[in-house]
Amino acid sequence: MEESLKFSPNACLVLKRRYLKKNNKGETIETPLQLLERVAGAIARIGRKYGMENKEVQEVKKDFFEMMANLEFIPNSPTLMNAGKDLGQLSACFVVPVEDSMESIFDAIKATALIHKTGGGTGFSFSRLRPKGGVVKSTGGAASGSVSFMKVFDAATQAVKQGGARRGANMGILRVDHPDILEFIKCKETEGEISNFNISIAVTDEFMEKVLKKEDYQLIDPHTREAKGKVAASEVFNLIAAYAHKNGEPGIVFIDRINQTNPVPHLGSIESTNPCGEQPLLPYESCNLGSINLARMLKKIDDKFEIDWEKLKKITHLATEFLDNVIDANKFPLPQIKENTLKTRKIGLGIMGWATMLEFLRIPYDSEEAIGLARRVMEFIYNNAKEESIKLAKKRGVFPGWKGSVWEKRGIKIRNATLVTIAPTGTISIIAGPTSSGIEPNFSLSYFRNVLEGEKLLEVDAAFECAAREKEFYSEELMKKVASGESIQNMKEIPDEIKRVFKTALEISSLWHIKMQAVFQEFTDNAVSKTINLPNSASVEDVREAYLLAYRLGCKGITVYRDGSRMTQVFTVNKKKEKEEFKEKELTVISYPKPRPEIILGTTTKVGTGCGNLYITVNQDEEGSFFEVFTQMGKAGGCAASQLEAVGRLVSLALRGGIDLKIIVEQLKGIRCPSPSWANGKKIFSCADAISRVLEKRAMDQKEIVRIEASSFPNGKGVLVKKSSLINIVGVCPECGAACRHQEGCMICDACGYSKC
Repeated sequence: MEESLKFSPNACLVLKRRYLKKNNKGETIETPLQLLERVAGAIARIGRKYGMENKEVQEVKKDFFEMMANLEFIPNSPTLMNAGKDLGQLSACFVVPVEDSMESIFDAIKATALIHKTGGGTGFSFSRLRPKGGVVKSTGGAASGSVSFMKVFDAATQAVKQGGARRGANMGILRVDHPDILEFIKCKETEGEISNFNISIAVTDEFMEKVLKKEDYQLIDPHTREAKGKVAASEVFNLIAAYAHKNGEPGIVFIDRINQTNPVPHLGSIESTNPCGEQPLLPYESCNLGSINLARMLKKIDDKFEIDWEKLKKITHLATEFLDNVIDANKFPLPQIKENTLKTRKIGLGIMGWATMLEFLRIPYDSEEAIGLARRVMEFIYNNAKEESIKLAKKRGVFPGWKGSVWEKRGIKIRNATLVTIAPTGTISIIAGPTSSGIEPNFSLSYFRNVLEGEKLLEVDAAFECAAREKEFYSEELMKKVASGESIQNMKEIPDEIKRVFKTALEISSLWHIKMQAVFQEFTDNAVSKTINLPNSASVEDVREAYLLAYRLGCKGITVYRDGSRMTQVFTVNKKKEKEEFKEKELTVISYPKPRPEIILGTTTKVGTGCGNLYITVNQDEEGSFFEVFTQMGKAGGCAASQLEAVGRLVSLALRGGIDLKIIVEQLKGIRCPSPSWANGKKIFSCADAISRVLEKRAMDQKEIVRIEASSFPNGKGVLVKKSSLINIVGVCPECGAACRHQEGCMICDACGYSKC
């Protein structure tokens, strides 16, 4: 039976690392088969609570098991980890309220620690906190403000390891009319600051209208309800776009639109979402998620694929029942979370494999045909989930908060207040795959996975491999070229009709990314987690236009990521403050260059110059910052060697003194000598010019830097930089050292399956 499971080698590795049971020694004591039986049994047993006989419970268990074993539906990570175990916390998403008192703030921190300990993620609105400088009557002092307290939550999160599986993930939200809004927009300007939070601005319809009309809007003190001055809406909007352009944050949440679709407004207003923004929740609510694998909802007729609508209907009904059962099987971390979750019984049925489905159907992602099919598929899933929830309500009763809800006003008796969510599926799409994540386009059509210590497995997108074999251009060599980052759009051996279908995320314009998110939102009663990928060349105006388009098309929020924006951040200095203050800081740094650590890690590059081969070593310190440069010119000695040593020492001193790498490159680039040369198609004017080019290349080519892995080193320690720092600076996976990518509002590692969320 174990051999018949459809898990890929990489899926098995991910399961072993994070999901399979372990004993007190950390040894795995469960197989993937036993995991599925554990989860299916724990969730199916809930049927007894509603009068099911044992035989019927066993039939449901079998259906749940087969649905997961066939990779047709996978629940969220906490359910896989904890169902049928003592911990028993099965929800992925929580929102914890933060009221304007010291007691509430630290009660929220305690609640957050308990949630993170069980594997959940948390969202907060800091909009109720009085602004920085506000009066604290009890002490006569001044309030420290929302950003200051968010840093306390961040520190608490860093200290709590989630069930041995992952660090906590948070969402921090602030209303656009809060007096601290400008500080909040800039709060993640420095890489590594508030690293356990995604941040979003809660934008109102009024604000957006004033942006369009170029009018001012009021900032309101949430404590006194008094106006604290006016700000130009367009300037604040442009600032949000500028910082998102710089490093991908903040995102935007259209808070009024979220509350317009709140199914239980009589229970309160929604102020926050979960960490990736797809699950708006009331205070102390939680939600359990799971996703249908659309890549498995196909059937082949003759030589073409078609959607198997009957199978999709069956899985949608079964998955809806599964998620409703999860609510009753759950062991909630706090009594108030249990009370509020049971009151609304929200579920979040989502999808993954959308891009893979389109590829098998030979429909380009960036086409009106894809948009039309997305609308049809999502409407079908929503209607069938609703049908099953109505059916469950007849057997088990409506959700307790039904009276006074939107559903009561419509005259519909339903089991769950919400039904559909499109959530990040970074890890579970690896378990169910290879298949594409959520509704995202593929980031790559071929990549290397880390399957065993020191061993890599070439994994190819299933639809792309199918097309390559059908059109007879498949070869392992070509797939390795694709895995190395080469675009198929530049490969002559690949037919144009294949190139049109198999575009990757960065080859699709932001317009189509947003249109796709918007059409899925039409039939998603919660929200959609998606990253709008922009090329590195995108401007701040491009980000601004993306935000405006998302608003016009009816999205509930938007996250953008400009390719490479976080990676370049490590090579920029902090923004200048007052001129005198900056000079004082600069002088201090230059006077006391950082001491050299005992052990340091670097790369050596060989460059052909007019005087011979020049070997340039660039080292980084334990924080990942460029630290020193050494040079060696073949067998050269005398004057040439001494001059190269001098240049290396001065560059090293500048790096250790905090001088921006770009400034160093500018000083060395273009220096000429009598013997120029050519290397890799570029003219090398001198040894100094060669050093500048290597520094520039090392600065930009982060993929090479972050792929240095532990298994590459004899001592077994490998990467010496702090991974916790690197993941926030250059996007390095804290588990395998490979490069992470931004997708679905999260950071995901293709190499090993790590997901930050």
